[in-house]
Amino acid sequence: MKQRHIDVFRAVMTYGGISRAAEVLNVSQPAVSRTIAELETEVGFRLFDRQGRHSKPTPEAEQLKEEVDTYFAGLERVEAAAAEIRDLRRGHVRLATMPALALSLAPRIVRSFLERNPTVKVTMDVHTSPRIVDQIAVGQFNLGLGQLPETRPEIDVIGTWRVACVCVLPKGHRLTAKRRIKPRDLDGEPLVALSHHTLASRHLAQSFLAADVKQTIRVESQPSYAACALAVEGVGIAVVDALTAQFFGSERVKTVPFAPDTPFDFRLMRPMNRARSMLAERFAEETITIIDAHPLTERHT
Repeated sequence: MKQRHIDVFRAVMTYGGISRAAEVLNVSQPAVSRTIAELETEVGFRLFDRQGRHSKPTPEAEQLKEEVDTYFAGLERVEAAAAEIRDLRRGHVRLATMPALALSLAPRIVRSFLERNPTVKVTMDVHTSPRIVDQIAVGQFNLGLGQLPETRPEIDVIGTWRVACVCVLPKGHRLTAKRRIKPRDLDGEPLVALSHHTLASRHLAQSFLAADVKQTIRVESQPSYAACALAVEGVGIAVVDALTAQFFGSERVKTVPFAPDTPFDFRLMRPMNRARSMLAERFAEETITIIDAHPLTERHT
């Protein structure tokens, strides 16, 4: 069955006759009649009873029209879906983020993106950085926010940012009056340390070693917001990224910059050599804009 046959048949059924269908299709009446005759030959039954200059649809034609209408409704849905995809009104973005960014920065990015694209779906999963890297490498997520100590051929790094580390102290602690806290100031102080396998923990260990100060680790904790929560309870002083510390607010803890500067770097990543959706690319642009504008972050190479 040819598309031309279906179009002409639908026009005759919709507009109530061959003459009106010919006008709408901008063809001659004989051309419409020939097309209907060809269709009747192909389907093997009459579609119209000719009564003088008029044609009345047969019951079989009415049944066929139901299927034709269903067919065109399906095409219209496909066209509508294509328009929604083209205009970024349809789709799904999958984001993986490390815990330190899941408290405020990543939710801010998602909120901003959904305000601009309210009909799409976003999945935001929270994982450790090593797991994020592994999942991005195999394409399980469109984008990932996490730490990447070494380059990997399966990972495309879109951007890198740096956040300073700060000391998180309970309210009223004697060190809250200091403008900067050095390893020497923490000599003998109970600490809430991040897990030894994290990059921040390694940087801090090097700082204490260089100052010839031994860390008094009371609790080892991961992720950083758990370390902050322990500091709130007075368990010890935590040294974490400023983004996590900011989430707890000045009414709960006091934060003081740590010296020497201890970097907390994170990257925006995507799978290498995989097809990229327009929606994911737009999400990446939104992510870059918001991170660049954040007062605690700075671009890093």
